[in-house]
Amino acid sequence: MTPAPPSRLPLIGITADSSGCEQTGSEAKREGLYSLASRYCDAIENAGGLPIIIPHSRSRAQICHVLKRVDGLLISGGGFDIDPAYYREQPIAELGKINPQRTFTELEAIAFGLKRDLPMLGICGGAQAINVALGGSLYQDIPTQCPAALKHQQEELSDNYGHVVDVARGTLLYKICRRQRLKVNTTHHQAIRKTGEGIAINAIAPDGLIEGIESKNHSFVLGLQWHPEVLAYTEVLQRKIFSSFVSACGRLRRAL
Repeated sequence: MTPAPPSRLPLIGITADSSGCEQTGSEAKREGLYSLASRYCDAIENAGGLPIIIPHSRSRAQICHVLKRVDGLLISGGGFDIDPAYYREQPIAELGKINPQRTFTELEAIAFGLKRDLPMLGICGGAQAINVALGGSLYQDIPTQCPAALKHQQEELSDNYGHVVDVARGTLLYKICRRQRLKVNTTHHQAIRKTGEGIAINAIAPDGLIEGIESKNHSFVLGLQWHPEVLAYTEVLQRKIFSSFVSACGRLRRAL
C-alpha cells in the first residue's frame, strides 16, 4: 500500500519542555531551549501521524491560532510540577520546580482543544494537566501525602514495569486495549487527587491511586499516568493507544 502523502496525514501538535525561557530583566537576552524526547514523535509517526512541536507562548490568541491548525494534541510529560495555585492550594515543601510558561501554554491549549473537541492524549504530567484544566486537583507529592502508596517514581524511565493497573470496563481505554489489567512503567511523584468536571477514571493502581482518566463529554480525550510511548517500541497494546489516537485525529481532519 502506498503511504499517504504528508499533506493528508493528521497533524498532531506535541507540547515541549523548556529551559531558560523564563528569564527577565538583565537576563532577558539569554537564549531559551525547547526539548522533547524523540520517543513522542516516533510513537506518532509510527501510528501514521505527522508530529510538530508546539512552542510556549504568553499569548492566548497565539495558542488558539496554533491549535486551529492541528488535528490533535499530545500533552507530553516533563520534569516539572503544575503550580498548585491552579487548583487553589498552597505549595508544600516537597513540590518540585514549576514552569509557568509551559503550564500556561498547556492549560490554554487544553481549554481551547476541549471547546473544539480536538482529540487529545495526555501522558504523565499531561494527564495531570488535563485534569487540572477541568477543575481537578493533584497530590503534590505522593510519598508525603499518600505514605502507604506504592513506589511510583522509578529510578529511570524505561520499558521495565513498575506495577499493574486495573482498567475499567466500558471506558475508552478498555475499548482500545481490550484488557482489564495492563503492566505499566511509572515515573511520577504526583498523582490525580480530585477528578475534574466530566472526568471518568479508567485505570487505577493497586494502591488506589488514579492512573488513567478520560472525558465523558468529548470524542477522544485520554490521560495516562504512565509512558506508553516508551512501551510502544515493544508492546502491541501500548501501540494501540497511539494508533487509536491518530485515527481519531484523522477522522477530524477528514471532517473539515
